[in-house]
Amino acid sequence: MNIQRLPWAGIRITAGNTAIVVDPITRIPEKFGGSREPMFPLEHFGNTDAVLVTHLHDDHFDPAAIIAAYGASIPVYVPAEVAHTARSSGLKRVIGVTVGSSCEIAADMTATAVPSVDGIGDIQVAWIIKSDGHTVIHCGDTLWHGYWWTIAQTYGPIDAACLPVNGAVLELPGKTPSAQPICLTPEQAVSAAVVLGARTLVPIHYGAIHYPPVYKETPDIGNRIATASNGKVKVSMIQALETITL
Repeated sequence: MNIQRLPWAGIRITAGNTAIVVDPITRIPEKFGGSREPMFPLEHFGNTDAVLVTHLHDDHFDPAAIIAAYGASIPVYVPAEVAHTARSSGLKRVIGVTVGSSCEIAADMTATAVPSVDGIGDIQVAWIIKSDGHTVIHCGDTLWHGYWWTIAQTYGPIDAACLPVNGAVLELPGKTPSAQPICLTPEQAVSAAVVLGARTLVPIHYGAIHYPPVYKETPDIGNRIATASNGKVKVSMIQALETITL
C-alpha cells in the first residue's frame, strides 16, 4: 500500500489495482487568505476509483475539482447526514455512510466511517481504509476526543494515522472567539497516534493556511512533533506529492 500526500489534508492511497483519494481539494478559500503553498489539479495525481470525504467544509470538499478530474459519476463517500447536501453540488454517485458502516471500494479495499469530532460542531467522520493487509486512518480536521481507544481496539493494528497537526484557532464572523484550537495540536496528534497504536504518524492539515486573526496556525509544528514523538511513534512528515510505502 502506498500513501501519497496531496495538498493540505488530502491523501491518495493505492493498493494493487485500486486507488482512492481522501479530502482532495485544489484551492484554499479566499476567506482564509488563499493557499500559502502550491496547489495542483487532481488529475496531476492520477486516476481514482473513489473519493472519501470526512466533512463538507470547503477546505476538505471541492466538488467542482472532483467533477473536473474524475467526472460527476465517480463514487463519493460522505457522512450520511450530509449526503443530500453533497448531491446538490452536481455529484451523481454520492454514498452516505453512517458511523460504524463499511463500504467495499473494490474487492481488495474497504472503507469504514468511524467517530470524529469537528471543531465547530459540524458533521464529520474519520475513515479507516483497509487493503493489502494494511490499515490507514484519515481523521480530517478532528480535535481531541475520547473515541481513540475504541477505534484502536476495534480496527487496529493501524499502520499509518493521517492526523491534523496545526492546532488552528479561528475567529469567524458571527461566532464568539474561543481562543481554543479547532483541530489537533502537534502534541495532541502524537498522543492520538500513540493511543491508536499507529506504527506511523503522517501529519496533515498544516502549512497552507495562516490568515490571522481569522485563521491562526500554531507555530513551530515540525519541531514540536519531533519533540513529542521522540521514542513514542515514527513520524513521516511527507510533503505534497511525496509518497510512503507501507
